[in-house]
Amino acid sequence: DGAEWNTAALGPEKRRLAATLYHRLKHRYAPLGLAHFGQGKWYPGEQLPRWSMNCYWRRDGEPLWSNPQLIADEFAQYSATEDTGQRFLALVAVELGLDAKFVFPAYEDAFYYLWRERRLPANVDPLDSRLEDPLERARLAKVFEQGLDEVIGYVLPIARSERGEQWQSGSWFLRSDRCYLVPGDSPIGYRLPLDSQPWAAAGDYPFLHAPDPSRSFPALAPHAEIRRQFGECEAAPAQPTAARSMAAQSTHAQSTPAPAPERPPLPKESAAGIARTSLCAQARNGVLYIFMPPVRELEHYVELVAAVEAAAEALGQPVILEGYEPPQDPRLENFRVTPDPGVIEVNIHPSASWDELAQRTTFLYEAARETRLMTEKFMLDGRHTGTGGGNHIVMGGASAPDSPFLRRPDLLRSLLSYWHNHPSLSYLFSGLFIGPTSQAPRVDEARNDSLYELEIAFRQFPKAGEKVAPWVVDRLLRHLLIDVSGNTHRSEFCIDKLYSPDGPTGRLGLLEMRAFEMPPHARMSLTQQLLLRAMVARFWRKPYAPTRLVRWGTELHDRFLMPYFVAADFADVIAEMRQEGFVLETDWFAPHFEFRFPKYGDFAVCGIELELRQALEPWHVMGEEGSPGGAVRYVDSSVERLQVKVTGLAPDRYRVTCNGYAVPLRPTAAVGEFVSAVRYRAWQPTSALHPSIPVNAPLTFDLFDSWMNRSLGGCQYHVTHPGGLSHEKFPVNSFEAESRRMARFSRMGHTPGIMVAAPAPTNAEFPFTLDLRREVPPIEARGERRPR
Repeated sequence: DGAEWNTAALGPEKRRLAATLYHRLKHRYAPLGLAHFGQGKWYPGEQLPRWSMNCYWRRDGEPLWSNPQLIADEFAQYSATEDTGQRFLALVAVELGLDAKFVFPAYEDAFYYLWRERRLPANVDPLDSRLEDPLERARLAKVFEQGLDEVIGYVLPIARSERGEQWQSGSWFLRSDRCYLVPGDSPIGYRLPLDSQPWAAAGDYPFLHAPDPSRSFPALAPHAEIRRQFGECEAAPAQPTAARSMAAQSTHAQSTPAPAPERPPLPKESAAGIARTSLCAQARNGVLYIFMPPVRELEHYVELVAAVEAAAEALGQPVILEGYEPPQDPRLENFRVTPDPGVIEVNIHPSASWDELAQRTTFLYEAARETRLMTEKFMLDGRHTGTGGGNHIVMGGASAPDSPFLRRPDLLRSLLSYWHNHPSLSYLFSGLFIGPTSQAPRVDEARNDSLYELEIAFRQFPKAGEKVAPWVVDRLLRHLLIDVSGNTHRSEFCIDKLYSPDGPTGRLGLLEMRAFEMPPHARMSLTQQLLLRAMVARFWRKPYAPTRLVRWGTELHDRFLMPYFVAADFADVIAEMRQEGFVLETDWFAPHFEFRFPKYGDFAVCGIELELRQALEPWHVMGEEGSPGGAVRYVDSSVERLQVKVTGLAPDRYRVTCNGYAVPLRPTAAVGEFVSAVRYRAWQPTSALHPSIPVNAPLTFDLFDSWMNRSLGGCQYHVTHPGGLSHEKFPVNSFEAESRRMARFSRMGHTPGIMVAAPAPTNAEFPFTLDLRREVPPIEARGERRPR
């Protein structure tokens, strides 16, 4: 019931459970890998970036961190202090052959917090300031409680020399005698006063450029060879700085460090040669955190990690690495555990075979269950649904040049065309949030002219076997695979990391399929991935190139949001796959249909059967509204849709009505079978489309006999509990959820006596759907028709 499992990205229990899951995965896949707890995404409106638990390991099987006992547990008890951090950095300097005299302390900005204290009201205490912002209140209380003169952590300036041959350090020549941190809550490495460092001309500034992942990389040196450079230093924390410096020089006399500037630069003199990045040590809650600096090459990062581990081993001090991650490099593998609103997001490493894919997916589900985390949940009304987290599937090659979508761009064109012409692939596996403003809109949901422009782009695609520059595919599709706001990431087919010439992080040869939600079972996820693998193999062998993309128009949401038409279209997909030699079974996907379109209930009378199932409904993002924290945009999820399917019906005599309105039944391929959809308001939020329209509850379905003008029977579907119970807590288990679902449907409650059914409303745009919102009388009329 907590916000962290529904709407909030962060929460008190989420990081603890995420860490437990992280260590289970690390123990399985990389027991000798590098644990890195850094910062992740930073979204507007959030004061701090979200955390990110990352695990890295070498693909060649060599360890990155050889002693797992030296990786600290955030939730265990340790006794590290600021003095521990100073001794630790001194040892790292010794390991790298640097002078430890360059290690200096960092302090909170006393002048800022004194100014901040003076701005507080006269009748409040800085330790209990009564500020409205809880983060700011906690920040001030922590700073004043620990004291403005206390050391927060220690900094060792460190960088690779200009040619990358050796490590160098030196002074920063700050204007103040002390290093005052930028105010905030982040680790000290993110709060260093980098803008106070001496000015340097653009030609002298040591810019760091990420390496191109498509280039060839040499093999990394064996771990034993790297560690052989370190481990010779003994823990001598009591040595003065000069003695430690002499020890560093004697231990690493073979590697002369680059010379550091001896004096502050003169006015208007370019300060070249200053080590502007740094390694930081900070003790927080007894745990020693080591902030890693950014480096240009993976070899440099690996060497620095080895020096940190050697210092940790010498002191017997477990640490947690944070700060900058290793440079993106194909010689490394990794997985991540990060927070997202309502869920914990896990990005596992890619698989090169079906056996690997099946094993890793199954283990992830099992590890989550053992951590008391699930991939499903129950809503307040008992509805069984996904967590809302994505099950996004990323496909590509072992390297960018090996990507099948760059070697054969027609493969991407085939997938795009086939997905568009078969809407069931867009809606069967997605979550509740669909539509133009969702996380994965279809091409024809973004702009009205997208299909026309996409067909023009397809004509520019190279033919099968024709060589073309890899960036051409990105330029052809980048501005078409977008949402309504132009966001390239929020698209059903996301090519942000395919081959964008804008930067190396976008040149990975990867295609992300975003219209997938986390299913409740590992086999359901594997079935989805099996279908994708089969389609890639099929279109690689025989491209799919229709002469024209289907213009679905309003029929897309009128028909294909109902389970009947999704099932019919998906049956065509399976039949075509079998015809091409890929023996898939429709029954394999039966759990997906029951999970996506659960059955509400049914009734039968006079040989006529009526079934109600959940259908899909797009959620639209509303316009901006003012709030205390700034502008917000709500999502209207107050409208729902269900499917009515009737069999054995004689349409000349019988009709189905909902709340007195005839349902516009349409015949199917089976004799005497009809389907339709009913769209209704389920609840009435203050911010929604048409907020004055009331809730359509309950929904009363009647089998109307037009010859006798009476109802032969019917059922009722209650949007909320029929007894008026207001559920404030989510169901504790599946049994309580089932009882809530069963209470909402009843085979009783049809209209008694003589009834007059309103004719089926005509709606040329949505002929399959009865929209009860259109049939509600205006506000004035509703006031006159109140029951006496």
